[in-house]
Amino acid sequence: MRSSRGWRQRRPWTTRAVAGAVALALSGLVLAVTAPAASAATHPVSIRNLQYNPASMNVAVGDSVTWSNDDSVIHSVTGGPLNSPDLDPGENYSFTFTSAGTFDYRCKFHPDMTGTVVVGGSSSPSPTPTSTSTSSPTPTPPPTGTTSPAPSGGTGGDGEGGGPVGVGPLPVSFHLTDNQNAWFDTNTNLFGGRALAVAEMPRVPISGTTSSLPGLNLDGLPLIGEATGDGGLLGGDALGALNGDLPGLDEFDFDGSDAPLIGDLGVDPLKLLGLDSTKDAINKALPDGDPRAEEAATLLDQLSDEMEDKPANAPTTLDDLPVGADLLPLLEDIQKYAETNDLELPVTANFDVSAPAAASAHTVTGLIWPEKAKGFPFDQGGAFVGKTSVQLTEPGLYAFACKVHPFMLGAIVVDDPLTPGLDFGEKLRVNSRSLNVPSNADIIAELVQKFFTITVPANWQRYSDTEATQWNPSYPPAPILMNTSDGKQELVPSLDAYLKNKFNTPKTLPAANQKPSVPGVGEVWVDTQFEKFAGKSKPGAATKIDASDWTVDRKVALPQINMNNPHNMWTDRDEKYIYQTEWFNDKLDVFDRKTGEFVRQIKVGPDPSHVMTRTDTDQLHVALNGGGAVMELAPGGTGIDRRIPVQAPGEKIAHPHAHWMSGDAKHMVTPNVNTYDSTIVDIPTGGIRKEKTGELPIATGMTPDGAKAYEANFLGGSVSCISIKEDACVDGGTKTHYKEIDLWGDYDPVKGATGDFGGLPIQLPVTPDGSALLVANTLTSNITVIDPKTDKIVKYLPCDAGCHGINFGAKKGGGYYGYVSSKFSNAMSVVDVDPNGDGDISDAKVVGRMLLTGDDNTKMDDKITGYAGMGGQGVLAVPLVYNGWAQRVPGNAVNDQLTCRQRNPIDYESKCS
Repeated sequence: MRSSRGWRQRRPWTTRAVAGAVALALSGLVLAVTAPAASAATHPVSIRNLQYNPASMNVAVGDSVTWSNDDSVIHSVTGGPLNSPDLDPGENYSFTFTSAGTFDYRCKFHPDMTGTVVVGGSSSPSPTPTSTSTSSPTPTPPPTGTTSPAPSGGTGGDGEGGGPVGVGPLPVSFHLTDNQNAWFDTNTNLFGGRALAVAEMPRVPISGTTSSLPGLNLDGLPLIGEATGDGGLLGGDALGALNGDLPGLDEFDFDGSDAPLIGDLGVDPLKLLGLDSTKDAINKALPDGDPRAEEAATLLDQLSDEMEDKPANAPTTLDDLPVGADLLPLLEDIQKYAETNDLELPVTANFDVSAPAAASAHTVTGLIWPEKAKGFPFDQGGAFVGKTSVQLTEPGLYAFACKVHPFMLGAIVVDDPLTPGLDFGEKLRVNSRSLNVPSNADIIAELVQKFFTITVPANWQRYSDTEATQWNPSYPPAPILMNTSDGKQELVPSLDAYLKNKFNTPKTLPAANQKPSVPGVGEVWVDTQFEKFAGKSKPGAATKIDASDWTVDRKVALPQINMNNPHNMWTDRDEKYIYQTEWFNDKLDVFDRKTGEFVRQIKVGPDPSHVMTRTDTDQLHVALNGGGAVMELAPGGTGIDRRIPVQAPGEKIAHPHAHWMSGDAKHMVTPNVNTYDSTIVDIPTGGIRKEKTGELPIATGMTPDGAKAYEANFLGGSVSCISIKEDACVDGGTKTHYKEIDLWGDYDPVKGATGDFGGLPIQLPVTPDGSALLVANTLTSNITVIDPKTDKIVKYLPCDAGCHGINFGAKKGGGYYGYVSSKFSNAMSVVDVDPNGDGDISDAKVVGRMLLTGDDNTKMDDKITGYAGMGGQGVLAVPLVYNGWAQRVPGNAVNDQLTCRQRNPIDYESKCS
């Protein structure tokens, strides 16, 4: 869309060719070197599906072990004397053990990959063990994305810098980090966010130079002469492509039918619609004197004139304009000319996952991409540390997410400069339900709007407890070219105006001072994961609300350990401790529930997400979201007792997130975000079985009798009901083993909603008495109420931006409150599923909303410096009132308020007379 900066000279291609030849010769020399013959047995280990197979083995002194990378991504064998080079797919590493002992090792790229070699025989001084690394003569070709080093360069910082001088086309580079709004960090601030990048599809004229280089790596090709696209755009260029340099566009109200026309905005329509840049690109693409350039300029001026009386907040179909009959065929003809006479190069996107910015493992998973883009769907075998890259081969919208931390988002708009506006593409694939939709589809607008809500902190909802406030999220005022189902082009004059109109913003947020008329019992803890503090570099705190008066009593940030993104909590049987996961780290923290004082920290493994306790032993179960297991810890978190894998040896690593455990301590159910299934674990034995789910199951709920579990399918837009023992799910009045509850029953992803619907569901607990299931929906900012007796949707309730966490606590006098957190709001909501206690959940309603920010009376161990009350995720109510835990809560002045029925949620009829 925008004009290019001309050409930049690169290092001569001949230099690179010589360097490549030298590298090839050296690799051949390595292949020619033969390792010494082993003096004893050689034992093979296959690296596949992010696991060492076998992970443990016994060998004798003098034996060798050879590790073969049979996976599709890079690995290593690292630990003690084992120190392999980085092993690309198809490469091997051998090591001869010359002394007895136990040798533990790991993969430095995948933190949950561990192995052990036990060497028997006498232990005596011996020469240094020998190791060799070789390449397979026929290595397995890696996929488009690997964890090998990515190309250099990037989109630069907050100015024009950042790209290597003289290199083109420029890549787009993201650094994945632990910090709010910079999870996919371009190091460039665009409209208050750092997760958006803009690129131009590079085209260079075909010449004798380029045509004589068959097989040349096009990513290193110099831009020759008058190129029509530069790849990644830096600071001011990116801002200009999004119309950030046009003044006054934020002064208008674009919500409603009385929105201003384009001619009323006070800016030149030619610049607003990017038509001046289209002219420049056409002039560069066509040879001097080509009459099509002048004709196109005239028609683009006519388009600018005809658009002046069109609404600024709605798309205009270009075919319906008088100029369309002449302009569109001409632009198509120019594009065909460019395809024939120019060489179109891909835009490279680089992703870096490394400390200290990222203390944990992540994935880079394609969420949206153009239908014809090569190398998609883009993903890795599992969460990794290192670098990966992908080439973007088609103009359009690309979006990426981390499957482990799915609110981590990055996006790139790759523009074809020969078209009006920024290209979203003709048809887009969405990593949900195998969707292939036109770029003007409703689901695309939903996801784009949520992208800017999530990645721009200024767009988060900020409530006040004294007055109503206005929520007015803003978006880039960029012109967007979309396509309809019948292939027609629609031009959106301003993305900002379009999204504000479509989603009816600004909206009034009522004062967050609605306190339930009946108090709760005990306290509620909410992980306000995005709060910034003066005494630490990583975000987040655990926030305590006193349920007797709904005040924020305490915040625990633990600056002495730099607590990193606290995500989920549980308490012990004596209610002495709070167990706190650090989701973007490898630690579990323990602090005193009453005082907030730090007790201990224990390393458990990559990306610990959720924690619960066994009702029989009080041991902790911690899910390793970046790994493939649940860790069982001693009471108090004093040590690791057992590692419980949630996939079989050799199976793809599962990455479990929010597990749930039965009240009888017999079963645990994990949702596995990497394998799109669920694992049913027999807790005493560790035995497992797999069950199907929808796409990216992220959280589990369970009925109090342990008969069935529910999985929230984050990308599937559904809830899976899974029978744990005999058939327990209900489908049309019949008991069945499995049922999918569709949250999109009233939603068409192209045309939009015809009624309430849910999307991107997360936490979904069942009430302790089994009467209701609540589902928090991030996409739709609402709560689905489901009846577990029928497994049918009953109704929807409102929620805030980023609706995320729900857990149940006791309502004083009987019944339960559902406490609901939202990532992109500073408030907590309270749901009463049965306000009148008649057993009918159709009257469930929101009965409270209060701030999580704290005040002068809130006890804190550090000073809040930003995003107070934001990032609400894990929720814990104390006392625990779920079946199996409720019967064991200690007696005290607070817990004695529980009714007999609350202490015996499913067998009250026999226990409470």
